[in-house]
Amino acid sequence: MLICSKLMPQGRGLARVLIQRASSITLDWDTRQKSRFDATDSQGRTLGVFLPRGAVVRGGDVLVAEDGSLVRVAAASQAVLRITACAEHGSPFDLTRSAYHLGNRHVPIELQPDHLKIEPDHVLADMLRAMHMTVIEVSESFEPENGAYGDHGAAAHGHGHSHEHGHSHEQAAPAATPPGKRIAIPVRAAPAEPHVHGPGCGHEH
Repeated sequence: MLICSKLMPQGRGLARVLIQRASSITLDWDTRQKSRFDATDSQGRTLGVFLPRGAVVRGGDVLVAEDGSLVRVAAASQAVLRITACAEHGSPFDLTRSAYHLGNRHVPIELQPDHLKIEPDHVLADMLRAMHMTVIEVSESFEPENGAYGDHGAAAHGHGHSHEHGHSHEQAAPAATPPGKRIAIPVRAAPAEPHVHGPGCGHEH
């Protein structure tokens, strides 16, 4: 067994030609979220992967074996639920609302600009359809978020710039109001009544 104990996220720092020449392994999410697992690469070698606790392997990452050889990781296609807003009556907010409710249930979620992905769960699928979301089962790779304080999912990358701003986000104290002067307080309009899907809706989920 060949031991792999080093992980290079997305192969950063490696020449492209070295990554292309590397052997490969294709793993589903259930395996890639573990820090200890065995696998067989494209050259038929048995690999023992031993990474720091909490490490997550993403598609595109590169493992370094004890003999110095490289192993490219691919995310396997697997059954997932693809969740999108109703094309006819939905809005981007519906997707945000769905992500909120799934997050409250601590469900692993892959976040994309126009859809979400979760592992198959008929109870959650029924909940989402009741929220007027479109839910279909597909076979695709799955790269869920891994927490705001750890790895940042499939889009994780290093930044070569600072996030410091040249201005403060503290709110300035309001100026004193002259005696006798009235202040106009803006009032937000009440949200529109939600669309109800019934027999006359005209589309299916």
